[in-house]
Amino acid sequence: MNVVEAMQKKLDTKKVTTNETVLEQHSGDESYHTEHQPEAVAFPENAQEVSDIIKVAGEYNKPVVPFGVASSLEGSVIPYDSGVVIDFSEMNQILEVKEEDFLVRVQPGVTLSQLNQELKKYGLFFPVDPGADATLGGMAATNASGTMSVRYGIMRDQVRSLEVVLADGAITKTGSLAVKSSSGYDLNGLLIGSEGTLGCFTELTLQVTGIPEKIVAGRASFLTVDDAVEAVQAIKQSGIQIARVELVDAASIEHINWFSETEYREEATLFLEFHGNEAGLAQDRTFVEDILRDFKCQHLEFEADTAGRNRLWEARHKVLYAYVHGHPGKRLMITDVCVPTSTFAGAIKDARDAVDASGLTGGIAGHAGDGNYHIFLMIDVETEMEKAIQLNEHIVDYALIQGGTCTGEHGVGIGKKKYQEREHGASLKMMQAIKKAIDPQNIMNPGKVL
Repeated sequence: MNVVEAMQKKLDTKKVTTNETVLEQHSGDESYHTEHQPEAVAFPENAQEVSDIIKVAGEYNKPVVPFGVASSLEGSVIPYDSGVVIDFSEMNQILEVKEEDFLVRVQPGVTLSQLNQELKKYGLFFPVDPGADATLGGMAATNASGTMSVRYGIMRDQVRSLEVVLADGAITKTGSLAVKSSSGYDLNGLLIGSEGTLGCFTELTLQVTGIPEKIVAGRASFLTVDDAVEAVQAIKQSGIQIARVELVDAASIEHINWFSETEYREEATLFLEFHGNEAGLAQDRTFVEDILRDFKCQHLEFEADTAGRNRLWEARHKVLYAYVHGHPGKRLMITDVCVPTSTFAGAIKDARDAVDASGLTGGIAGHAGDGNYHIFLMIDVETEMEKAIQLNEHIVDYALIQGGTCTGEHGVGIGKKKYQEREHGASLKMMQAIKKAIDPQNIMNPGKVL
């Protein structure tokens, strides 16, 4: 009996498949990394079935790789050592909304849009917005963040409790429902961002927040990136509670105009959003207008109605797809570093200079409020891959020299694995020791992160 037959016997024939089409669908993600098929794909419906899958995999010494909707960008879900992919699409229930505690309990296959649609009934929303309709399990696995992290924080800040299946099949819980705790090690913090290398999430309790009384979005363009970034710093220093502030360079605005059929000025642009009440936002808006003028803002436009705000943020979120569809035949490589906000303007200038010097097609967009930025590189894999890799290494080197990190939100996967020792130094050995202690057979998403 092989591992597939053993799993089918333990679960159900329909829940473990070797169908060629299904294997192909679970062989890659949205990154440029080479695809690889698993031996089988399992579709569990509860934590016990996940435990059964992992126990059988351990008996046959086969890897297991958790899988959401494959929106990851660093190869985190690609099963390079074959084995079994655990697809969590059947575990997609919102189990409980505890509105008085501002908490929600969900299974890992619940998507961001599904969650917010349900929370809307309670006047609540989940503020982590990575730009893709990812699963909550996947977002926790990569410690996702996105456009609203400047005000609401990142995925690690929102997870109150986890149910996780470990490498030996044990089902355990971490954290509590309390707002804070000083009890024991922070296992939530350890598991979030571990990309399935320490265990598989089967339930998450998440902190949610109230939908603001009033939301105002805006778009401000500048002649230079320096002016735009300095304006962001001034807004933050003023004490205004900005919810989102995104920087998009002129090249990316050009792509947005083509793809989203907008007519934005093709200049360095800030996409902004403010949450609050009617009176407070009226004052904030006047204050922001004054600050933006001080930094040579060329054009400013606000959107207060829902439709206008949605159009603005849809255009921002689709910049990645604008590049992909604008360069047929090429593959997307997207960088993802984060630097101290005081060095953000210099980092963006360095990145633009590096892209221009490389001769590659690329644009820059970033979360200006927290120093995280991305370069969208469209490359011919056969002729331009080496240049793209060198450019990516330059961007990472710059970030690390500034005291930043090689990945702000996409995760390590396989794409950023080679930078881990450079970033973490001796503490990498501590991570390796933790991995070995929790997963001695190295069956949990092997070859990723470490």
